[in-house]
Amino acid sequence: MPAATTTTAAPPPPPLDFKNSDTIPVLPPSKHQPSLRYPSSGSHRKTIYDRSLSRPPSATSLPAFAYLFNTLITYHHAKSGSVSDIETRLNRAGYPIGVKMLDLLLYRQAAAAPGGFGGAGKSGASGARPTRLLELLQFVHGTLWRGLFGRQADALEQSTTKKNEYMIVDNEPVVNTYVTIPREMSQLNCAAFVAGVVEGVCDAAGFGTEGVSAHWAEGEEMWPGKTIFLLRFREEVMEREEGLKAGGGGG
Repeated sequence: MPAATTTTAAPPPPPLDFKNSDTIPVLPPSKHQPSLRYPSSGSHRKTIYDRSLSRPPSATSLPAFAYLFNTLITYHHAKSGSVSDIETRLNRAGYPIGVKMLDLLLYRQAAAAPGGFGGAGKSGASGARPTRLLELLQFVHGTLWRGLFGRQADALEQSTTKKNEYMIVDNEPVVNTYVTIPREMSQLNCAAFVAGVVEGVCDAAGFGTEGVSAHWAEGEEMWPGKTIFLLRFREEVMEREEGLKAGGGGG
């Protein structure tokens, strides 16, 4: 009967000391597959990347928007402790959208201008960035509102007490149409999300603000949802504007 043999497993290799070693181990290729799926080369299916930036999209489903926006409010409400906290979070959610909307709307204006991207004209007609405060305010009041809601805002006013404050009025913001606010939170205005979009546009255009906020219009019976967006520009913006006027820049 042959004698039984025993095998001893080889000891594991000693760990590498990367701090004192000149060699860097090469890891084997990862088997991870990307989560994004792309259509095959022979597929004729269209994706979002095939859409033209210069052409505005068709009308968005209002019920779908209302559902998504209410979900956004519910999410921030669960993480907030006060009305002001909810409005701050909604403002921050809208801000990056405004930064991107500026370039998108200017691109579409340039494409639609006579002569295409080489067309000449003032801001708002040829896609040129606003360089004066009034141009920016008209851009927000008209172009931005039409890009977001399909119509321009209802009014654009300047404060009679503070020269750096301007007001954009929307009699019936669509973001508040399907939002039910509890009585104990009656001061909450979910249009703070739109205020964040406006703030992002202003900052991206080079007109820094101290903040953009949304306020209910008190004592309004005809338009109970009327909202005033208060834009407070920084002092250096106003000084620059005064300098342009003094230098014959018009405006």
